[in-house]
Amino acid sequence: MSAVLFVTDPLNGLQGDIDATIGLMSATQDLGLDIWCCQPEELAVVDGRVRAHARRIRLRPRRPSGGDHRWIVDSAWWDERDRAVIDVAGVDLVHLRIDPPVDQRYLHTTYMLDLVEAAGTRVINRPEGIRAMHEKLIALHFPELCPPTYVGAALPDLRDFVAAVGTAVVKPVDGFAGLDVWLVGDDHAAIALLESATHGGRRQVIAQQYLPTVEDGNKRLFLLDAEIVGAVLRRPSVDDFRIGPPVAVAEIDDDDRAIVAALRPHLRRHGIAIAGLDVIAGRLIEVNVTCPGGMHKTDALLGTELSLAMVRRLTESTLGVLT
Repeated sequence: MSAVLFVTDPLNGLQGDIDATIGLMSATQDLGLDIWCCQPEELAVVDGRVRAHARRIRLRPRRPSGGDHRWIVDSAWWDERDRAVIDVAGVDLVHLRIDPPVDQRYLHTTYMLDLVEAAGTRVINRPEGIRAMHEKLIALHFPELCPPTYVGAALPDLRDFVAAVGTAVVKPVDGFAGLDVWLVGDDHAAIALLESATHGGRRQVIAQQYLPTVEDGNKRLFLLDAEIVGAVLRRPSVDDFRIGPPVAVAEIDDDDRAIVAALRPHLRRHGIAIAGLDVIAGRLIEVNVTCPGGMHKTDALLGTELSLAMVRRLTESTLGVLT
């Protein structure tokens, strides 16, 4: 039987009812493939070969909850079937699914997986591509597609930027999952908020003009091999300006297609098979490439099969047509 390895954060820390990695695992299992998992700390290089202290698991049954973005599944959502030290290049496909930031732990993992790719096994997303395409900074290569943006740590310059755009969303360059994101207005609180966001001018941040149209929805475009395979709307909650879970299907328009067309050569050159683009009012906000999410939530909410479609196509292109 063919086998797929998922390099993940600890399984006990993944949320069985919403996590996109679990959705990809479930789809992999549905295609009849064995699922092996390991953490970055369980990888090692021995005589030039990458080995993993891995466990083979089987996911328990799940079903959409009906009416929201969650799945109904046992709190213990997986069962361990085996443990072994495996040659990572000996599996058929590797999914790199550890959460950002791309810190030393993340980078060291990508360098090990470079050896796996060199041995002929496909890694999704390609380790070199993750290093090359910084999720928040890659969009800056396309200023015509983005809202007004400033990147830096200098407080006077940040204050001037906020004054120029009126209100800005400020977030750390290495941030993720909506953590440590600030909404800064052109008022007497701006300096204090910017000091906190930059740790007193010592941490670089991204400041972007706040787009009020976000209340109509932040669009997540799901890309597979640089082509749009689905889209969903996410909106802020009534008591938080940050984006919440998916709420409705999103219409794909000409602005979306233009953004994807501009990014397509870069995504393909760097081997980014799965990506999630965040778009507000036709403006590109982020390009998620490290551990793109949202597919499993969307499948539960809308009854789509994004996870299965992605896994099927990636597996077929790697292993050949599945029966």
